[in-house]
Amino acid sequence: MAKKEQKTNAARLLDAAGIAYELIPYEFDPEDLAAQHVADSLGEDINCVFKTLVLEGDRVGHFVCVVPGNAEVDLKKAAKAAGAKKADLIPMKQLQPLTGYIRGGCTSIGMKKQFPTYFHESATEHEYIYVSAGQRGLQLKINPAELIAYVGAQVVDIIK
Repeated sequence: MAKKEQKTNAARLLDAAGIAYELIPYEFDPEDLAAQHVADSLGEDINCVFKTLVLEGDRVGHFVCVVPGNAEVDLKKAAKAAGAKKADLIPMKQLQPLTGYIRGGCTSIGMKKQFPTYFHESATEHEYIYVSAGQRGLQLKINPAELIAYVGAQVVDIIK
């Protein structure tokens, strides 16, 4: 009997929405959760491996930025996109209680609460991108336009 593929909550939500994706496992290193390690493990260009960051802006509260793995979010650009004067990354200890996800396994799909989400504009330049499937060691290979539409994200320039 074939082993049943482990589905994450994010994958189940995409299934329910009828959105095509592939679940791609990789060997993760708890000491190296960097996107470059993910890209290397997948044998993919770092520019199509995206990381999900949670920020908090003055006046607007929490929001999500999804940026290329080799890029740094520009806090001023991110704040402006979200309608805030300033924004900062949330402290790591707040990530799981706020989103339900841990560092290295955070995705914009199926957080405890749907936060305003902003994808860096380079996501739309790719046929597919990789984002966390909601746990370490598992990525979603997905069409960026479909993912952006599903999470109701805006596409903006939010990197340095």
